[in-house]
Amino acid sequence: MFSKDGKTKDVPAPRICDVVWHDGEFIKWTDARVHVMSHVLHYGSSIFEGIRCYATKRGPAVFRMREHMQRFLNSAKIYRMDHSWNLDQLCEGAVELVRRSGMDQCYIRPILFRSLDEEHPAFGVNPFPNPLACYIGAWDWGKYLGDEAIEKGVDVCVSTWNRLTPNSMPAMAKSGANYMNSQLIKMEALLNGFAEGIALDDRGYVSEGSGENIFIISGGVVLTPPLSSSILPGITRDSVIQICHELGISVKERTIQRAALYVADEVFFSGTAAEITPIRSVDRITVGNGGRGEITAQIQKVFFEITKGERKAPGNWLTYVNAETVSRPDNNGHKASSMATGDTSAPDTEPVMKYQTAVRD
Repeated sequence: MFSKDGKTKDVPAPRICDVVWHDGEFIKWTDARVHVMSHVLHYGSSIFEGIRCYATKRGPAVFRMREHMQRFLNSAKIYRMDHSWNLDQLCEGAVELVRRSGMDQCYIRPILFRSLDEEHPAFGVNPFPNPLACYIGAWDWGKYLGDEAIEKGVDVCVSTWNRLTPNSMPAMAKSGANYMNSQLIKMEALLNGFAEGIALDDRGYVSEGSGENIFIISGGVVLTPPLSSSILPGITRDSVIQICHELGISVKERTIQRAALYVADEVFFSGTAAEITPIRSVDRITVGNGGRGEITAQIQKVFFEITKGERKAPGNWLTYVNAETVSRPDNNGHKASSMATGDTSAPDTEPVMKYQTAVRD
């Protein structure tokens, strides 16, 4: 994926959806621009999400969209970004974007950031005077750590950079500023010949990768660091835990010492971009048999069967893009719209008009 010096990408440019959802309207990709004096460019004031849409026999299906969008809303709340968008509106916007893209599979990127009021500009650390802008883009993104990584695994290192302490930057929020720390971890790994880095928390326990959660397997038990180890509460991480329960595999959240990585039977990353990626070595110490382990392979198989729509998920994990939007009564008897998912047992559903926002010239 990268050259030996870690600086040059050797992957082709991805196919990109030529429209972007912007504050309820669809605009051209080429019109999605921000002013150079926007607050976000100077102070990193953004929150975002990464969501995958998979190709299935029933057409494109977005994986755990509502959970991702809820985390998006949670991140905004933590950073006091008061906006008018609700869960259903964001989900509907994302689904319509994928529909307009014509792509069978893609990566969806919602982002909310503090922009600039050009008529009444405000500068400085104080974010409140700056308006918020919300966008959703999409592109076709392959295997994040390379196609071979899914089967053969990757070589990683423990980074010299620690994860952020919980009371300095909230790891629970998926914010742009947090990813400056991730960039340091990633760059160090690439420049030293590794595919990825693993960060420790401020106490020296295993935290996560630059953009992935981590699991280790020892004696048939799957272990993963708890939220207290400064990790992002990953949606794919939660999916792995639920898959383990379904398979009858013991899974525990607990603090993990660095040395445990070296003596584990298996280690793997999880994440929207990374999906389920085995780790074959840590700090040039071979993990297990030096490839994808048996339990990792089991979890990975079930995960991809679910995302392809070939296996029933533990919950309503797939939102089918070509399905109609449905309208359901809320607790007050009013109609509340929600996207049609793999759950066909919901009572009293009825089709409503599809999202009708036109592209703005």
